[in-house]
Amino acid sequence: MSVKLVLVAACALIDVDGRVLIAQRPEGKAMAGLWEFPGGKVEDGERPEETLIRELDEELGITVSEPCLAPLTFASHAYPDFHLLMPLYVCRRWEGTVTAKEHARLAWVRPNRLRDYPMPPADEPLVPHLVSLI
Repeated sequence: MSVKLVLVAACALIDVDGRVLIAQRPEGKAMAGLWEFPGGKVEDGERPEETLIRELDEELGITVSEPCLAPLTFASHAYPDFHLLMPLYVCRRWEGTVTAKEHARLAWVRPNRLRDYPMPPADEPLVPHLVSLI
């Protein structure tokens, strides 16, 4: 049996105080109420960096340039009906004010407090990498 592979790019925005932005999934979406790193599905013909530039604009209203996206790690997680491959990028520079355009809420969190927020299973293994980075 073959499993569908879904490629999703995620970004850990880090502010000048060393806090990471997480976003709460809105009602009506899969895994509603859980906290995640912003990002989205990589569309056909799109590179992960292009996905993040597009998604961060759509979801948060900020402009990110590609040189400001640094790959950190990735998650590979088997959900019941698909397998998720998710590269996580770090970004410390952007233009505009971060605004919740598609999420229920946003939170700026110190890396060592990220585990206080329930996350989708694929996001959880990314947390130690951010703790050791910051």
